[in-house]
Amino acid sequence: MSAPFLTSDPRPPRPAWVEVDLDAVEHNLRQIRSDLPAHVRLMHVVKDEAYGLGALEVARCSVRLGVDALATFTVGEAMRLRTRGIEAPILLLGERTEEEFPWLVDHRLMTCVGSLAVAEALNAFAAREQRRITVHLKINSGMNRFGFPWRSAADWAPAVARLPHLEIAGALTHFAQSDELIKTFARQQLANFQEAVAILRQSGVPVPCLHTCNSGGFLDLPEAHADMVRVGILALGVYPSAVCRRLPDLRPVMTVKARITALQHLEPGDTVGYGMRYRAETPRRIAVLPLGYGDGFPRVRNEGAALIGGQRAPLVGGTAMDAITVDVTDIPTAQLGDEAVLMGRQGDAEITAHDVAALKRSVSYDVLAGWRGRLPRLYVRRGR
Repeated sequence: MSAPFLTSDPRPPRPAWVEVDLDAVEHNLRQIRSDLPAHVRLMHVVKDEAYGLGALEVARCSVRLGVDALATFTVGEAMRLRTRGIEAPILLLGERTEEEFPWLVDHRLMTCVGSLAVAEALNAFAAREQRRITVHLKINSGMNRFGFPWRSAADWAPAVARLPHLEIAGALTHFAQSDELIKTFARQQLANFQEAVAILRQSGVPVPCLHTCNSGGFLDLPEAHADMVRVGILALGVYPSAVCRRLPDLRPVMTVKARITALQHLEPGDTVGYGMRYRAETPRRIAVLPLGYGDGFPRVRNEGAALIGGQRAPLVGGTAMDAITVDVTDIPTAQLGDEAVLMGRQGDAEITAHDVAALKRSVSYDVLAGWRGRLPRLYVRRGR
């Protein structure tokens, strides 16, 4: 018997959807937590709708499991959690602009600060409001996006120490190559970060919580765990790369499914789809699945597959905005309404996020976050 769906989506049903296993989310968080030393805290990054799965449902799993904090990138993402009852600490990654400052105060949001100009503006705003705003100091240790430059810590650290309306709860950095086999640059970043933190402390700036590790760092750089690690994609059962250390029994959370909505019989010489990129050499049977690049499936021609009846049905022709066509000649039992899997497991067969990323010439993060919002998210509890 299929698992019951748990969804509050008010839209009409659609024969294509993203299925999210909430039990797997909680299982993965337990596995991650059990792999960490007891003193190391866990922050769950749920930005961009928890990489496409649905931030609210995933955050509820995190809160239920006792995760120490959540992280988003935008104020809007954090607000959607707050207004739906998520009271856990939330850290805003990236950098803030002045028009966002009031939201930090009104809704108890922590924020990263990575420049003296923003720190001073935030301190001035907090002084006018007669409040203190909690911040984590972002240190640019070599990635060169956000953050105070580590090389000039002796210049900016004393100035930060003179900002009384900022409650400095921690300091962080972000690794550029933690999920690759060679960790040389990540370890250099760690040394750069530690040098800047030492100067901060010498300048009288308290930094009670240090965190550097994303999912790759958590897996492969135990010397960098510090006081807290930040995991995002790993909690969804997807490893950041093929070379990272593996945890026992991590479970993929997201499955992309569709039902067969049309069947076509081809004679030799018949073509399929725009541009006639596929021509049948023998009689073939083609199934149409009602999703396409408008839903986030890679725009490919004659590459990839769907799982139908536990078998691979190769994609033929090209991905359209709303449809893909797969060859089910060798799956004679395939019928209208049958369930197909575009990403995930069916029986003993599996198409992983990394498989889809190879089709997309991209990475698994892009694949997960790239499934569009018009695909309903259906939440299941499988009792595992």
